[in-house]
Amino acid sequence: MSAQEERGTRELQDVQPTALYDVVLGMLRDGPDGLPEQPTLPKPPESSGPSLSVDEVKAAVRDALDPMPDDVAALEGRLAELGGREARLVRLIRFAVAGLPVADEAAARAFGRRLARTGTTKPGVAVGLALLVRFGEAEDVACLAAFASVRDLTRLALEALDRVDPRTAGAVDLAMRLRGDELRPLTVALWNRDQEATAAELSVLPGSVDSHTARRIAEASLLPELLGQLPLSDSVLTAQAGKLLVRMGSTYDRSEVPSYREAAALYEAVVARSGALEPTLDHHAMLVSIALDLRSGPGVLVGWPPGRREALLATLTRLLAEPAWASAVTPDPDRPMDAPRADWILRTRQRLSEEPGPARDGLRFEVVVTDPGDRARVETRILVDGRPVVAEFFRQGPAYSPEHLLDGGELRADAEPREVCLAEASCTEGCCGALYVTIRRDGDTVVWDGWRRPNTSLVDLPAAPPPTLRFDAEAYDAELTRATDDRSWAWRARTVARLLKEQLTERPGLLSRWDTQLVWCGTVFDRPDTAAVTVRHAPGLGGREPAPDDDLLYFRWDVTDDGTPPEAQAAAALRRLADEDVKASAVVCGGRRERAEELGYTWPGR
Repeated sequence: MSAQEERGTRELQDVQPTALYDVVLGMLRDGPDGLPEQPTLPKPPESSGPSLSVDEVKAAVRDALDPMPDDVAALEGRLAELGGREARLVRLIRFAVAGLPVADEAAARAFGRRLARTGTTKPGVAVGLALLVRFGEAEDVACLAAFASVRDLTRLALEALDRVDPRTAGAVDLAMRLRGDELRPLTVALWNRDQEATAAELSVLPGSVDSHTARRIAEASLLPELLGQLPLSDSVLTAQAGKLLVRMGSTYDRSEVPSYREAAALYEAVVARSGALEPTLDHHAMLVSIALDLRSGPGVLVGWPPGRREALLATLTRLLAEPAWASAVTPDPDRPMDAPRADWILRTRQRLSEEPGPARDGLRFEVVVTDPGDRARVETRILVDGRPVVAEFFRQGPAYSPEHLLDGGELRADAEPREVCLAEASCTEGCCGALYVTIRRDGDTVVWDGWRRPNTSLVDLPAAPPPTLRFDAEAYDAELTRATDDRSWAWRARTVARLLKEQLTERPGLLSRWDTQLVWCGTVFDRPDTAAVTVRHAPGLGGREPAPDDDLLYFRWDVTDDGTPPEAQAAAALRRLADEDVKASAVVCGGRRERAEELGYTWPGR
């Protein structure tokens, strides 16, 4: 090519930049195992303009799309003027377009397709993908699957794919995320839509997948359909499907059951085949967990025909009461978590067999303990008209514990309004938010209103909370008292921790004489048979105001369950505290290493 021709080509490229879609298609290649290799696009130039706020970007994007334009280049030019980091702009575009009023859906769909296929920048393509999230159709699958491989655009493309083809969305998502992972062979089978290989890989699936991965596996494998192709006697895949269903329902991760379209079909398939399972401890735990989700957890939120959920729950309850199951909860002494799991199964199975009793004015508080073998949580599920409030309106983390909401009096209704945090994101409120409500007593009515979900502007949220809930005050107080007094959910170490907290709060001198103050008392997920007491210490702390943070050391004192009644264990621990410095048998668990060594204490790990 001559110099003049090369210059002409460059000028043409300057006038007509290459569509990002064409660039991605040209870079996508199959890797050695058939999965696509993720393309690496050139980094955009750094923006020199100011970074606008979330609300400013949302307003600017909505203004640019109202009315819906037809000039791709002009829209991309307006987006470029917004400045800031490209990845941040793409993320904000997603939320701006999600709430955009659209009068002509067909026009929005057509413009979204043009942007996706001819846009030359990530922000421009992001607007197109965001429109296809709302209005995309089956013909968009290939384009969306290609953009799912592009950093910053992956989430938008997968959301749009979820709408039109969840199976492809699941396979693409897994292929992009699980590289070099032990799930790679399963991902290859799902990508190739090889149901025989998929069934084989699912049979050896590890139990450690998160809730999102569990949903993607179920979607990409067409799991209910796959189960239907196997005889009822094939219990291996039934058990694995049940474990995936439990993981999807986890409230520690973001609960994915309400997002899984085939959740009802999978519940049906697993329950129908559960009679063929051997009554092992793992199978016990899986079925009890599914029953808890169907009774008061995310499983309630699936679109059930009238009475069907209750029928499935009754089927599980009858199965677990059969002699072969009722007598088979035997822990393996070589597996340390088996004993607490067996205790949890027996305790929870008994509670499941009992009718929950009528809700009082549509309200019920139910304390739920999840499987100790799977990061056990204790949460206070709040059910209004049978539906779990936290799972329905905030899926970023579980409801708070009964020690906080019930024992701590947080749910008490007084004439003075009080804002209460019902749940916090598993990562922290500052990261992915929390769910707040204001509780007040208005005559003979208890009112819940002023719902708030802070720090969730960039978080996918389910339906908006109801503006106001009203309960008969007498019924409300009765239900709160019943739930607070009901300790059937608690195990011995948890009860010991509660009793110790009550006594140490009432008798602070037991700790202050050793220059310590109570910080926390409870149980942790990896030591459910131990009541842990955490205290802070500084010389002279017992007789003066709290020391500066740099002077404080933190100690953990453990009381291991010895099998005797909780009251006896707590009394023995308190007698010991009266005679012995708590720090003598505690371990340092926080503060500054230099301060610990200065005071003669051993820093953890030495």
